[in-house]
Amino acid sequence: MARVLLINGSPHADGCTATALQEMIKVFHEEGIETDLIQVGNKAVRGCIACGYCDRHEGCVFTDDPVNEAAKLFEQADGLVVGSPVYFASPNGTILSFLDRLFCSTGFSKHMKVGAAVVSCRRGGNSATFDVLNKYFSISGMPIATSTYWNMIHGHTAEDALKDQEGLQTMRNLARNMAFLIRAIAAAKETAGLPAVDLGAFTSFPDGK
Repeated sequence: MARVLLINGSPHADGCTATALQEMIKVFHEEGIETDLIQVGNKAVRGCIACGYCDRHEGCVFTDDPVNEAAKLFEQADGLVVGSPVYFASPNGTILSFLDRLFCSTGFSKHMKVGAAVVSCRRGGNSATFDVLNKYFSISGMPIATSTYWNMIHGHTAEDALKDQEGLQTMRNLARNMAFLIRAIAAAKETAGLPAVDLGAFTSFPDGK
């Protein structure tokens, strides 16, 4: 059975971001897709220190936060949803530190896992935050799921978010589209295989020319 990992980057486990993710989870279950939800925003997550440990060992050197736990679920998942509130027109620092280390320390292929970003704010900054989160997917060969509007919800509290009917509608359509993409990729993998990945080139110009 297909599986989606959802990451809540908000410090509030029951806030606006959670409201959007829960709306998606309901649809995923209706579509027969299993889900795992990890709360990250209320954890002390340090940033990547470029130590290279993950190049020589499995996982990140720091084991006192959810990164390595999430990595195991991410490897098994067919899709990843990352939810974040807007802090100064950007994702909050905790989720950025978490994603830097999650994507850097995981050596498994993310090719053709479906990604989706979900953002919430009271008023503005959603589009810029959405753009930052999508870059984690686009550098990893992950198709990005879209909806009938940008994947965002508005509100200062969870109660406010529940009043954003278009935002909730966007989350439901996003989950349906994501479920479709996951099934379509699985079917294509069975009949034609996944696209070949050309690796090896690394632009660095070390000779200075």
